[in-house]
Amino acid sequence: MNAPMNRRQFFRICAAGIGSSSLVVLGLAPSVAHAEMRAYKLDRATETRNTCAYCSVGCGILMYSTGDKAKNVKAEVFHIEGDADHPVNRGTLCPKGAALLDMMKSPSRLKRPEVRRPGSDQWEPIEWEQAIEEIAKQMKADRDANFIAKNAEGQTVNRWLSTGMLAASAGSNETGYLTQKIVRSLGMIAIDNQARV
Repeated sequence: MNAPMNRRQFFRICAAGIGSSSLVVLGLAPSVAHAEMRAYKLDRATETRNTCAYCSVGCGILMYSTGDKAKNVKAEVFHIEGDADHPVNRGTLCPKGAALLDMMKSPSRLKRPEVRRPGSDQWEPIEWEQAIEEIAKQMKADRDANFIAKNAEGQTVNRWLSTGMLAASAGSNETGYLTQKIVRSLGMIAIDNQARV
């Protein structure tokens, strides 16, 4: 059974009632809530199919971006979800895949190649053409200096042991085949895949 209300509790309840009714008189009452349907956020978005970049599973993703593809409009991705029609993941994503949007919008995400010159402690941004040219020159110099045509017994081995290749895991079978052909034709023995790293 509840205890009877004392005088102090009675005055508190009365003060709260008077205070709230005064707010209504002053026009501070909440307005009437109206039911309204908002437009679905993906209605006018551009849908782009892609592959998740995190691991070797190669899950399909759908990226939704704003922008009408006009010349001066830069599209911006605002939503990513799993692709229900993709045979690998059937619309599901792991926690890393579900956080792809955060990775894309991260201020520390690299958007162009960078190089750290010998003796420097700073990374310097460079253009893609310059990066490819520098990589090719360094690979050529290293291969010329370290290529092994014949072993100690005089057998032809055509090995290049001082450089290795790390291939992408989410590529197609055709991409993997071409990568192997190119790397093996250079004599590289050390080749691995991002799926095992």
